[in-house]
Amino acid sequence: MNYDKSWGNKIFSAVNYIFLGLIALACVLPFVYIVAVSFTAPEIVAQGGFILFPKKLSLSAYSYIFSTNTLIRSLGVSIYLTVLGTLINLVFTSLLAYPLSRTHLKGRRVMLLAVLITMLFNGGLIPTFYVVKSLHMIDTLWSLMIPTAISAFNLIVLKNFFQQIPDGLEDSARIDGCNDLGILVRIVIPLSLPAMATFGLFYAVTHWNNFFSAIMYINNNTKWPVQVLLREIVINANSRVGDTSTDEILIQPLTIKMAVIVFATLPIMFVYPFLQKHFVKGVMLGSVKG
Repeated sequence: MNYDKSWGNKIFSAVNYIFLGLIALACVLPFVYIVAVSFTAPEIVAQGGFILFPKKLSLSAYSYIFSTNTLIRSLGVSIYLTVLGTLINLVFTSLLAYPLSRTHLKGRRVMLLAVLITMLFNGGLIPTFYVVKSLHMIDTLWSLMIPTAISAFNLIVLKNFFQQIPDGLEDSARIDGCNDLGILVRIVIPLSLPAMATFGLFYAVTHWNNFFSAIMYINNNTKWPVQVLLREIVINANSRVGDTSTDEILIQPLTIKMAVIVFATLPIMFVYPFLQKHFVKGVMLGSVKG
């Protein structure tokens, strides 16, 4: 009997498809609901129920969001933090991961131990705040990039990736007169583009979604990233509930919240498809193999 056409195999495949399909729906439906509510008229949302398609289109929530002239500026701040912060992360992580990947480096085990300790323990919120304050980074955008310049987990994985590069390439480069920095820039980095793209995506998502550090370190509202500004918009929208008794204003905080989520999520979602092909490859190649 052909195993590929057996009933057991068909049932197993059907169960797998159904199970994976349910998981996919559980991931997609909440976001579809959020998008639908953000484009639905407030009086329709007031009726309740689960909305998958807007019965009556309305841009009132987005009009409210863009009614402030500071939104574009905050969006620019977030883009600046994401691009420059990710670049800083990749540069510093690579500069530390490469020497730690060389087994002949003196003190390598001590450095690795120091990195591993940071994955288990940290200084805490108050000591970190005083460190940032002592470095005169309060109310500057550097406070959102420099303290998190290196992720210990990403560093370890990138180090393992660098270790898989053959030593013969490094020896050939040294014979040609290339120094350590030249080897890193001309040989190691080009061969590690899948891993760099993967960790670049990790770092970019972290910077884009970061708002707690901005709340702690940034006092000037002109330097707020978009996540903090949208949080303030939602808070202000909720404060309007008691101002009037009309259904449109009463339900507006819900539609505004959904529009805020859509606005804050779409930019990073547009970037992900361009890096998706490197995502799995980068993580698997940098993993520890038995």
